[in-house]
Parts: sequence; structure tokens; C-alpha cells
Amino acid sequence: MSNNSLFVFAKISPKAEFFDDAKDAILNIVLQTREESGCIQFEVHENEEKDELYLYEEWKSAKDLQSHHEKSYTLDIFKSYENWLARPVVITKMIECEKS
Repeated sequence: MSNNSLFVFAKISPKAEFFDDAKDAILNIVLQTREESGCIQFEVHENEEKDELYLYEEWKSAKDLQSHHEKSYTLDIFKSYENWLARPVVITKMIECEKS
């Protein structure tokens, strides 16, 4: 783990009728995403109610995350989100705390 890493939590709230589509779409890009040079970790989770998805990501830099967002497979999901989501994605970006 590097002090320069960027950690990302994303909360995704699909409409009920699109939950499985949204989950499958994300699961289908996991391997490609993990193979990106700037990706350290990319994990997909769902809550127990199976109505929200959560991504936990670690990137070497913000530039690497931006590059991921520009990949065609990521853009395809963003396009689908226009119809699939009940609410906008909530994204929290974090960096590691430095000891003073």
C-alpha cells in the first residue's frame, strides 16, 4: 500500500428491475479492470437486501482511475446507468492518512 494510492468506495443503487443487470455488468468488467496497470484492487459487493451494490477500489493514482473511467467497457456501464439507477452513484475518494 502506497501513500499515493487512491481508494474509492462507490455505492450504486439500481432500480429493482435492473439490479441483476447492473450487478452482471460490473461483474463482467472485474477481470479487465484488475488487469489495468493502475489497478491495485477492484471488488464488488452487494448488501444483504440485494438492492445496492458497492465497489471497493484502490488505484495507484487519480490519473489511473480517470483512465479506467475512459475505457469503453466502463463507459458502456455509465451509459446503462442512465436508465438503470434509482439514485446517482455516491462516490467517496480517499487517500491514506499521513502520520504527523
